[in-house]
Amino acid sequence: MRRLAFSALIAVLALPAPGFAAKLEFTGPRVQGGLVEGRVDPGSKVAVDGRPVRVSPDGWFLLGFGRDAARAIVEITSPAGASETRELSVAARKFDIQRIDGLPEAFVTPPPEMEERIKREDEIVARARLRDDARTDFLKGFDWPVIGRVSGVYGSQRILNGKPRAPHWGVDIAAPVGTPILSPAAGTVTLAENLYFTGWTVILDHGHGLSSVFMHMSAITAKEGRRLNKGEEIGKLGSTGRVTGPHLHWGMNLFKTRLDPALLVPAMPKPE
Repeated sequence: MRRLAFSALIAVLALPAPGFAAKLEFTGPRVQGGLVEGRVDPGSKVAVDGRPVRVSPDGWFLLGFGRDAARAIVEITSPAGASETRELSVAARKFDIQRIDGLPEAFVTPPPEMEERIKREDEIVARARLRDDARTDFLKGFDWPVIGRVSGVYGSQRILNGKPRAPHWGVDIAAPVGTPILSPAAGTVTLAENLYFTGWTVILDHGHGLSSVFMHMSAITAKEGRRLNKGEEIGKLGSTGRVTGPHLHWGMNLFKTRLDPALLVPAMPKPE
């Protein structure tokens, strides 16, 4: 069973309203950055905030809450055509502010000649995150991809060389260069490239629009298009791209919504 950073946020069962016979269950942390697994009767249709989402043949679907989320509206239509709407509240979190100085200025403010490359790479990453496979690899849970010191957390805002930047969208794990990085769950490799900001980068799709990204590696082992089982090697930890030292950045997305991977795994074990 997964241990969550927020022990009070446990599985939630939403009981059907009178006249609505369909099953409706939610499991997971209803908190900013959280991923929730929903389940309805097979054959039901689900929309989240007005957008239809994939429902597996056995009734599973996913909801993701971004850093600033406050609520989500879930509409379920049963196979018989009855509909039910639920409003889910999302618990707020406090996020840290991190100051990082001494970065090469070219990575804080990229030179003009890099703009076209950065734009092209952003489009490649965005396309990879649009994938919506029927696979439900996420149902078997997640493990840490590497064991080490957590050096950066989700949602914290970084001030690079005195300039405020976007929030940090994931968890950083510091470990020696060359440490193997393992797949935290099964999935299909949808991107494996050397990118300007993130260095050697892999995106692993877990199904239903849920994907993990692994950044700053020194080498990539997995090949694009390959399916990985949980625990298979993705690459080697490194310090490529915009970094101040060796570490892995592990991020997660549900399509465009950025999630906190640390909410899906047990507490970080102590390095041996």
